[in-house]
Amino acid sequence: MSNILSRREVLKGGGMIAVGLVAPRWLSSIAKADVMRQAKGGNPTGDTVLVVCQLSGGNDGLNTVVPYSSKAYYKLRPMIGIPENKVLKISADMGFNPGLTGLADLYQKGKVAIIQNVGYPEPNRSHFKSMEIWQSASPESTLRYGWIGRHFDEQMTHHALNPVVALGLSTEQPLALAGQTASIPCFASLADLRSMIGDPDAERMLREIQGADAMTGSPTRAVQNASKSALDAVSVLQKQIAGYKSQSTYANDAFGNGFKQIAQLVATSPATRVVYFQAGGFDTHARQADTHQKLLQQFGNAMNTFQTEMDAIGKADKVVTVVFSEFGRRAQENASMGTDHGAAAPMFLIGNSIKGGLHGPIPDLDNLREGDVAHTQDFREVYAATLDKWMGGDPQTVLGKSFTPVDVFKA
Repeated sequence: MSNILSRREVLKGGGMIAVGLVAPRWLSSIAKADVMRQAKGGNPTGDTVLVVCQLSGGNDGLNTVVPYSSKAYYKLRPMIGIPENKVLKISADMGFNPGLTGLADLYQKGKVAIIQNVGYPEPNRSHFKSMEIWQSASPESTLRYGWIGRHFDEQMTHHALNPVVALGLSTEQPLALAGQTASIPCFASLADLRSMIGDPDAERMLREIQGADAMTGSPTRAVQNASKSALDAVSVLQKQIAGYKSQSTYANDAFGNGFKQIAQLVATSPATRVVYFQAGGFDTHARQADTHQKLLQQFGNAMNTFQTEMDAIGKADKVVTVVFSEFGRRAQENASMGTDHGAAAPMFLIGNSIKGGLHGPIPDLDNLREGDVAHTQDFREVYAATLDKWMGGDPQTVLGKSFTPVDVFKA
């Protein structure tokens, strides 16, 4: 509560303080969304949920989905290449890292699509810039805001949106969720949400700082009403989350805790259409092998547990998870038993509504581009399919131009 002024300071002027000035960032985000909802009227549409899982740091695609039949792979990676006898084989040429037993299980059930060699023209090896490109879906930097934020901006021109239609599990709002008019709240964790709203004194203070009701119909009254609606909405969500008992046991790591919370949101917040989550540690410049395998094991196991829970609560047909990283790694290992920043890498789409399998050619390690795997699939083609087939969006409007959607969603 350190970012909230004392009640005495707030009330000293005798007037209402604009929401966002003294309230937590999440409250102002939800309140802004509720102002727009009240102005539009109507109800949100659709019941599918998109989970976006960001592997921060630059995941090594070649040691995630391993081209074990390639002699060039082992020539490029004599020390850190995954031995063929340890690869979890899924085809005559490709297989999973041995840590990905959980994901391999889902793959065998037809629930995992691997999109090969995903990237964009003129790849950038800066973490900051490449993540900006992926989250804005604008390599040319011609589009403002994030691709998910722009999607909800476009949706708001047709109908109202619930204030919690999208949520981020992060301390700061990812660029992907930033919109011109859409306002998407982010929480570091659901525990933070519970501590803010579950504490009666904290909730009472947040309500009191809105001040006495202003004149009906005034802009100040609209902000007050929106703030109170935001608190009501989050209070209801907090109670629903608190009353939910998970059907599965998740590991106590970043991925386990993250997907456990996502499951809680999917189960208890029917208005939520997008949940954005990120976990780091993938910048493996040195001694990569053990660190990378451990991270992939945590991810794969959490993904498997999450999918099992979605089956148990009857939501598996309605939830798809998209997994990406800002770039892959260089094809050749470095002198520190790791890999440096690269370019193209695989994306995963996971769920019952996905056409499972390998999509696209195996990485061509005999024809690298400046030492990197060359991209054969633009990531915006994956976004276009997701927007069109799953989110009910307008890909051309959101992405700024037309892209051929990758054929990965079931009819």
